[in-house]
Amino acid sequence: MADKKIIAVIGSTGSQGGGLCRAILSDPNGGFGCRAITRDPGKDKGKSLAAQGAEVVSANLDDVESLKKAFAGAYGVFAVTNFWEHFSGEKEKAQAKNIADAAKAAGVKHVIWSTLEDTRKLMKADDKRMPMLQEKYRVPHFDAKAEADAYFSGLPVTYLVTSFYWDNLYLFGLAPKKGDDGVHSWTFPMADAKLAGIAAEDIGKVAYGVFKAGPEYIGKRVGITGENLSIKEIGDKLSKALGIAVKYNAVDANTYRGFGFPGADEYGNMFQVYCDFEKEVCGARSADVARKLNPQLQTFDQWLAKNKAAVSKAAGA
Repeated sequence: MADKKIIAVIGSTGSQGGGLCRAILSDPNGGFGCRAITRDPGKDKGKSLAAQGAEVVSANLDDVESLKKAFAGAYGVFAVTNFWEHFSGEKEKAQAKNIADAAKAAGVKHVIWSTLEDTRKLMKADDKRMPMLQEKYRVPHFDAKAEADAYFSGLPVTYLVTSFYWDNLYLFGLAPKKGDDGVHSWTFPMADAKLAGIAAEDIGKVAYGVFKAGPEYIGKRVGITGENLSIKEIGDKLSKALGIAVKYNAVDANTYRGFGFPGADEYGNMFQVYCDFEKEVCGARSADVARKLNPQLQTFDQWLAKNKAAVSKAAGA
């Protein structure tokens, strides 16, 4: 890999980072090498990446010194944090700062920070439509990432603004569930608003496109989506592809927050932002930009055709 520009990939065994690793490894003549960063290189996913040609390196987002070592000699860093491991906006910010500090210490030439918008800027401070969470956030996993943008200031950074993963249908159990009447149903506080969605794999492929383009995207915010669809439209596509009847129960956000499952308040606020600020959220993301960077960008139908078995299993179809 001595003759290649090394990309150090955080979250290499996860959705976004894994997609980037595969994009690099599937393009052996692209001029880039993959350094997969993971807490435990000995696990199956780490071993698999090594078998595909990645350099697999151990580091921990809570340990800045381990990150400095992992980034040493790298051309670029793909930076992502996983709120859902700990549900803490403050921890997410601390981890992002460690990544940024380590990237500065390593002198890397290009950082892509996977981020989201600050939803608090969409509402007045005294807006009562949704509760504040963790004392100061509307949607912690959005707002904390947005706050962390500042840590990357001064670096040659691209801010990659991502969208809702369609993969959440099976990764987070959000697929419609079968009732006693044989009808599959799902419940969201989204009314008829469109949800900006994307295949998680495509986020990694877009990131690879940004690294390949280089200076053109440094200092810029790049908002991406695969396709913007309403919950009913997604349900209709699932019905057709899986051969099931899907019923959409539209509820208000307060009802959804009251369901009480882990993260219900976070999800409730997030979906309410998607619904109430559909124009702003969808407007900040472009499928055309995503397709320019990743010509293989998938529509929902294309993604579903590839992931039909996983979605069908999650739905109990």
